[in-house]
Amino acid sequence: MSAGESVEQLLRQVSPSRYDVYEALLHTLAEARLWMLLWNGQAGSPDAQYGNMEVAGHGYAPCVTSAQELAASGWNRAHEVIGGREIAAALYPDRWGIWLNPHSPGGGVGVPWLDLRRIVSGLDRLPAGPLRISEPSLELSQFYALLIHNAHRTPAVRSLRRAWVQPALGSPYLAIGLDLYDTGQPSVDSVRLMMQQSIGAVPEGLPVSSVAMSDDHDPVTMWLRARARPFFDRDAHAGAVHGVAPGYGYGYPRAY
Repeated sequence: MSAGESVEQLLRQVSPSRYDVYEALLHTLAEARLWMLLWNGQAGSPDAQYGNMEVAGHGYAPCVTSAQELAASGWNRAHEVIGGREIAAALYPDRWGIWLNPHSPGGGVGVPWLDLRRIVSGLDRLPAGPLRISEPSLELSQFYALLIHNAHRTPAVRSLRRAWVQPALGSPYLAIGLDLYDTGQPSVDSVRLMMQQSIGAVPEGLPVSSVAMSDDHDPVTMWLRARARPFFDRDAHAGAVHGVAPGYGYGYPRAY
């Protein structure tokens, strides 16, 4: 697999077990031009509407990867030529992916909205999916104790959650979910300092990342909301102090 391979060359190599090829495809898509198929209207017109298809309950906008593929597809309505990063930014917030060359033998390849989000935000900044997410099993009591201590001293923090994340490519890591009372710059700066003051208690070589619990599009955040109890919860602690039983445990949940 060479660095200069095109989208179409990579599409022919994609298979369920070749995450490396799929990752190369995403990098190439970010800089590529795509021919988006319009169901209504003309490119640039107010009534322009992308085509849509549903696969396994998820929505995708069909597109082709070149003028030659457009001709081969037999599409007889309008189309719009647009950069890969630009269309990714337009589609992912509404949880739409793209489907590349659906007319081709085998039906083409779908790129879900989570990967379009990675294209926009930076493929090297966000972990490669699919992610395997679970409760952490490592004994990190010193780190958690220091993090809780520093969170008490950081008024912007409402609660903290944790998860163990195993990307499709790359090393597994510990994710800390940060739930803040507000996301203004002073709050963000204070929480960044809190993490910097706590990270020294992490064993050498263990990657730690953080995610914002306010991010409606982050898969780790979505898992934390649905599956993880806070190991620090300022509101629950305040309720307990005033004689109100919290809805869930404060400190180290027994499940961990």
